[in-house]
Amino acid sequence: MVSHICRKRSGRYGAPGERAFAPMAGAAYPERVRIISRGTLKGFVRNRVEPRLQRVVREQLDAWFALVSRAEWKNPAELKQSHRNASIVSSERVVFNIKGNEYRLVVAVDYNHGIVLVVWVGTHREYDRIDVKQVKFDKERYADPTGSN
Repeated sequence: MVSHICRKRSGRYGAPGERAFAPMAGAAYPERVRIISRGTLKGFVRNRVEPRLQRVVREQLDAWFALVSRAEWKNPAELKQSHRNASIVSSERVVFNIKGNEYRLVVAVDYNHGIVLVVWVGTHREYDRIDVKQVKFDKERYADPTGSN
């Protein structure tokens, strides 16, 4: 589970604006989704997408990021309502189609805390070779192979 810092409700559990680690009974969680990490998406485009396609893939991922960051899902059913083409793999694993299904984006979702963790992104062909239920984040996959980022 991903832990994050959130603001306590004013005056109820301490000084107004005091910060606490989640989860905590009575803590006020953000209503919108926090996505971890935009850097993974940028690294994917920069280091794994053909240069001639980078602009359009970046735009598609930016559009996905904007939509998801405004989401207020409480469960997989609400996610599916707003993203009909998303595949709900498990209660916390979801696959999004990017750029007309040419690319796949695998995320882990914590509905209770409003967190989406980017686990894997790649072409549809690459996706066909992974076990979507078991794939784990690999920062080397999105790093610059020349080491110049």
